[in-house]
Amino acid sequence: MYYIGYDLGSSSIKAALVHAETGKSLGLTQFPDQEMAILSVENGWAEQDPELWWLYICQVTKKLLQQTGISADLVKGIGISYQMHGLILVNKNKKVLRPSIIWCDSRAVEIGNQAFEGVGQDKCISNLLNSPGNFTLSKLKWVKENEPKLFEQVDKFLLPGDFIALKMTGECTTTISGLSEGIMWDFKQNKPADWLFDYMGISQDFIPRIVPAFSNQGILTKISSDEIGLPSGIPLLYRAGDQPNNALSLNVVHPGEIAATGGTSGVVYAVSDNSDTIESSRINNFAHVNYSKENPRIGKLLCINGAGIQYSWMKNNISGSNESFSEMNDLASYVPVGSDGLRIMPFGNGAERMLNNQNNGSSIYNLNFNKHQSQHLFRAALEGIAFSFVYGINILKKDGVNLSTLKAGNDNLFRSEIFSKTISTITETEIKILDTTGAIGAARAAGIGAGTFNSMEDAFSDEEQIMTYHPLNEKQMYVDAYQQWKQDLENKYNN
Repeated sequence: MYYIGYDLGSSSIKAALVHAETGKSLGLTQFPDQEMAILSVENGWAEQDPELWWLYICQVTKKLLQQTGISADLVKGIGISYQMHGLILVNKNKKVLRPSIIWCDSRAVEIGNQAFEGVGQDKCISNLLNSPGNFTLSKLKWVKENEPKLFEQVDKFLLPGDFIALKMTGECTTTISGLSEGIMWDFKQNKPADWLFDYMGISQDFIPRIVPAFSNQGILTKISSDEIGLPSGIPLLYRAGDQPNNALSLNVVHPGEIAATGGTSGVVYAVSDNSDTIESSRINNFAHVNYSKENPRIGKLLCINGAGIQYSWMKNNISGSNESFSEMNDLASYVPVGSDGLRIMPFGNGAERMLNNQNNGSSIYNLNFNKHQSQHLFRAALEGIAFSFVYGINILKKDGVNLSTLKAGNDNLFRSEIFSKTISTITETEIKILDTTGAIGAARAAGIGAGTFNSMEDAFSDEEQIMTYHPLNEKQMYVDAYQQWKQDLENKYNN
């Protein structure tokens, strides 16, 4: 028997099958092959058609079953991971009323800022652990103000994962973790933030029924079964946003553990038992997948917009695409720590929340035309991105995270020994690299929801561990290079 997991992104949908008893991955695929379109009618807008997501879910399921040769009748449960912060609106007939306003849409920024001031910053920080910001509830308020006739038809709002659950089960449901990612959960009162809904002028009747993240959240209907190609009656057993799910996929569930992602942007997601924050303007705090009132597990998320995109820029514009990333890493290895005085700020991909939303672009310091060559630029880029991760981790430490373990997936940046050893050495923490994905994690999490595994540790063992980066004994040169980089950064952003 098998569990199937889905990872709904904004560019594609991934699906995975795992063995129900062992959790071993049997297959992984994605659909479509080309990135899904994002509709941007106005500057700063970003929308997608939720019904297209469902169509692709059905297609990726059939593709996965065909590739693995596994009979659909052997699938006994479903798990869902999804792009966070999106908004889908349905009427009483559970029909979608408009395209989804997805995570990267910025139209509701001012609404969130006004709410932060209107209800009081102290209350938002103490109860929500966040500013209302440009998140789901603020987006719903935008619809109320700008599309009033459509708003009158709204019966329920849904997050992207909630919508896929609706298509599967016919029921409108959500989770505590989901409500917290939309900045709608009051951690002190342990219920939806009624006072914030009142301020926004939005009825709490719009909130779907709340179900546990790990639970039987409904069964696949006959209609959905015919469309997706799985047997009717199998249960939906797990649901979470992509960042909490990515952390779970790396077995990051206990206080002090950090999951890191080094893609186009970088993410540092730390689990804490601290339900307070002093850094709400630079990080976000969400209910982790194993959150409960009795044992609060808060996911503290810090995003670095300018991360892997810096190294990709180097590949496309400095190497002229002549070298692969692996070859660039090899060239960089011949340059000493500190890149012979060359330093790079990677922040060239929009406003950086961890730098208080400043957008001053990337910078190169001390470029010497007589000394520095392409390999120096490659190393300085890797070091600069690594230093930005260290800077972010230190912000999380100030917010109550006691770092014990750092884990990452086997993505481009963490394949670089320079990048990973720089972070490991400066933070004095091992970095474990695991070969897993969000879809595989969601499939295994379905097993937790079904009670197949006794614990999360049983479901997410270290069997996929590829390597471990250990802190180097000779660390002073790394610390000195970081301190100089940090001084440049603070001089730039404080002036």
